Amino acid sequence: QVQLVESGGGLVQAGGSLRLSCAASGRTFSSYAMGWFRQAPGKEREFVAAINWSGLSTYYADSVKGRFTISRDNIKNTVLLQMNNLKPEDTGVYYCAVDSRQLSDWARPGVVMDYWGKGTLVTVSS
Repeated sequence: QVQLVESGGGLVQAGGSLRLSCAASGRTFSSYAMGWFRQAPGKEREFVAAINWSGLSTYYADSVKGRFTISRDNIKNTVLLQMNNLKPEDTGVYYCAVDSRQLSDWARPGVVMDYWGKGTLVTVSS
């Protein structure tokens, strides 16, 4: 079975940095896009960032553009999210996702990914 396991979440002060990691197992995802969503308490899930199978194309939500950087290691079946200059509004559970669709589809409202991780909590204090 496919499993996506996130790690790297934690509590950080505004302006700080965290790096999230998502390790996939159960199959090879070299031909799939990988990325991240997040959900704050009481709010709907929102797209954060995605990267295509080659790692040469990335797509970011406007709210994180310039602050977050996504990368992947296909040999390790891992996707990373480097988060810099964190803000309190970045707080939420971050979910790793894998999907075969094009990157632009990831931000589509109600989009359903092929696979989801269980999430890792990121808390940014003021």
